[in-house]
Amino acid sequence: MAFSTRILSKSRQLCGSQAILRQEHVTPVRFYAKEAAPPTALKGDEMLKNIFLEVKSKFETALGIFRKEKITIDPDDPVAVSQYAKVMKTVREKANLFSESQRIQYTIQTWTQDIPDARTYLLTLKDIRIKRGDLGAEAMMMDALDKVEKEINKPLMRNDEKSMALLTAEFDKINKQLGIRKEDLPKYEEQLELKVAKAQLEELKKDALEAMETQTKREEFKDEAMPDIKSLDIRNFI
Repeated sequence: MAFSTRILSKSRQLCGSQAILRQEHVTPVRFYAKEAAPPTALKGDEMLKNIFLEVKSKFETALGIFRKEKITIDPDDPVAVSQYAKVMKTVREKANLFSESQRIQYTIQTWTQDIPDARTYLLTLKDIRIKRGDLGAEAMMMDALDKVEKEINKPLMRNDEKSMALLTAEFDKINKQLGIRKEDLPKYEEQLELKVAKAQLEELKKDALEAMETQTKREEFKDEAMPDIKSLDIRNFI
């Protein structure tokens, strides 16, 4: 069971800590501060109960899928990586969890929803990407913002639809320069999911090897050879 818990832990990293709630169901904390009276203990208990039942349902759904699907712990095999990515996609769809791209979008929306100006928005976006370790065209985006603000002769505010359209047009030019097309977004998302799947399989392989090496140090297992990691069937540990 400990091994299966590790698997689910890694899969939840894919979806993020917010994955248990759909974005349209998320209620900002400040909403409760505006209530005329604080919620009663019963309502609070009922809320916690509902959250627990939802998380429990999602966990059991994911566990049920892991019990049925064969996963080969071989991050160097493209077929194994693709199969693992398909399993994780099934988990997300059945348990109503975020995909990696949805998680990124949710993070950006959460961190930037109250930012009024475009410059602070882009700087915050840069911070998010730094934390993810995947900086991209931030410098080009800031250059585009400088160009637009110089043209309108004032800071660009996000509610200024006319000026924001100018910035969007500049971003379109950057995308064209980089060879990024909107119609290719599904392909980019698939590539991202494969990258994440490979990284998770590498973590699973590392954890499994560490667990087996720990076992071989015990007296009763010292004469037993470690099995090939690719031969392990995760379903036997759930």
